[in-house]
Amino acid sequence: MSTTDTGRTTDPGGAGEPAGQDARASQEARDAREIGEAGSQLSTAPVETAMPGSFGGARTPGATGWIAWTAREVIGWARWFWRQLTSMRVALILLFLLSLGAIPGSLIPQSNQDAAKVQEFKAAHSLLGPLYDRLGLFHVYSSVWFSAIYILLFISLIGCIVPRTWQFVGQLRGRPPGAPKRLSRLPAYATWRTEAEPEQVREIALKVLKQRRFRAHIEKDAVAAEKGYLRETGNLLFHIALIVMLVAFAWGQLFKSEGNKLIVEGDGFSNTLLSYDDFKSGNLFSTDDLTPFSFNLKEFTGTYERTGPNKGTPRTYQAAVTYSVGAYGKDRKTVVKVNEPLVIGDSKVYLTAHGYAPVVTVRDGKGNVVYHDAVPLLPLDSNVTSQGAIKVMDGYKNAQGTTEQLGFSAFFVPTFAGAGKGDMFSQFPSLDYPVLALSGFHGSLGVDAGLPQNVYQLETSHMKQFKDAKGAIVKSRLLPGETMKLPDGAGSITFDKDIKEWANFQVTQQPGSDWALAGAFTAIFGLAGSLFIQRRRVWVRATTGADGVTVVEMAGLGRSESAKLPEELGDLAALVHEQAPTKPDEDAAPTDADAEPPVSAAEGAEKQ
Repeated sequence: MSTTDTGRTTDPGGAGEPAGQDARASQEARDAREIGEAGSQLSTAPVETAMPGSFGGARTPGATGWIAWTAREVIGWARWFWRQLTSMRVALILLFLLSLGAIPGSLIPQSNQDAAKVQEFKAAHSLLGPLYDRLGLFHVYSSVWFSAIYILLFISLIGCIVPRTWQFVGQLRGRPPGAPKRLSRLPAYATWRTEAEPEQVREIALKVLKQRRFRAHIEKDAVAAEKGYLRETGNLLFHIALIVMLVAFAWGQLFKSEGNKLIVEGDGFSNTLLSYDDFKSGNLFSTDDLTPFSFNLKEFTGTYERTGPNKGTPRTYQAAVTYSVGAYGKDRKTVVKVNEPLVIGDSKVYLTAHGYAPVVTVRDGKGNVVYHDAVPLLPLDSNVTSQGAIKVMDGYKNAQGTTEQLGFSAFFVPTFAGAGKGDMFSQFPSLDYPVLALSGFHGSLGVDAGLPQNVYQLETSHMKQFKDAKGAIVKSRLLPGETMKLPDGAGSITFDKDIKEWANFQVTQQPGSDWALAGAFTAIFGLAGSLFIQRRRVWVRATTGADGVTVVEMAGLGRSESAKLPEELGDLAALVHEQAPTKPDEDAAPTDADAEPPVSAAEGAEKQ
């Protein structure tokens, strides 16, 4: 076995060492160029460009020269800024800024979600309120700065994906590049000598690589193969999914709608704008986008844990409804539960809250019924201690025959602990011992002024509280079926035995949510593929040595350093070696002057 050193040349003039260094440097440069060409297009990531100097170059005299120089400058800088905007680094920065900008939207009250809380915040913070208002922090997602980041990110992703997609399609249509001249310079390398013919070795290698799902072909004296295209596919899918999510999110915000409606058992709802208790929507939403449907609340059922640490926790919490779609739709029955909404077209009807609506009857001094209805009261705690207001706006006259309005402050507990046992708070959410506490007012409720009022609160600035002959406030705790008499023949109010329940429904219409969900899952799978799949190339060269024996060389190159590449090359070399085993006589010298000494396949792969 012998080797020939061609790394140095002799020079009769005594300049042998510099000449040898120049030769080695030239050879190393050629090797680096060949390896670079072999690893080209392993990624479609754009090449980063440094900050340019001047695009205009030399400027010729005169106005024409100045115009031409300015045009070159403008076009050059525009191209440079476009390359920066569409780079992955800038896209990640914009994505970080977008997530950072969304933080105020979750911490600061938003005017499109709760205008009342925004006003409360401004009233409580005289310094921060105006500052936040000028910065658009009360409407983050529609502010100029958030929209600018959003649009720039959208443009950046599209500008990055489109050229990379075309480049990747071109790579799929092309073939892996030919083998470098010196395979021993690659990160993973194996070689051995065999008695099989070079053509036979190449056919064996081609078959083995294709069985391992490599894209392979024979080019000159070597087999070129490539695998791992799903890495770039996953990368592109991830970024396309981000665009889908951005579009779906924007679409949903612009065309969304959300409304709430409190419905007492026996009452119904029609999906029109006037039917909602409160309603908010996106900027491009139209009432024509509302899904036509209606439903009636037949019965609400709620059962609760009676004992143990979870006492009072709901066990059953559902609303039985009858609904129909369209103006002439057929009635259908269903049950709406928590997190199990009723889905009608693009709308979803969620069950969000529950409470009690005591039925009361109000009579005037002559015994005429002036009011009879179920009054929804708002819960104050988990045991459904509730309060609200009863407003008699029409049909009432006092003992003197003067038309007045009546108002009653109501406090209701479904399970009363009993008189003398502390404050009046419910002990359990079920109707075990219901009690209704009332105190009355007469005068003007202020509803005729045209100003909006809270239906659960009384405006008593123009009203007087009922008092008895001794000047004490008239108030009473009533059991079902009991009546409270008003003084001076003003009438009475009866707490009827029929106690109804109410349920609050939230009707949402969020277009694009399915697309956003699909985009999220696609982004996760695409990111996993881009992180865990390695794109790599393998070359198998088979040539006839000077002694007539076939020399087999195998080498691999990946996009990044990985311990799996030598292992995979060793496995592939072992498969080829089974059909083209090492020649028993290993004393012959290799034909390549600078090649590594012959070693076994697996040993050579791991050596690199």
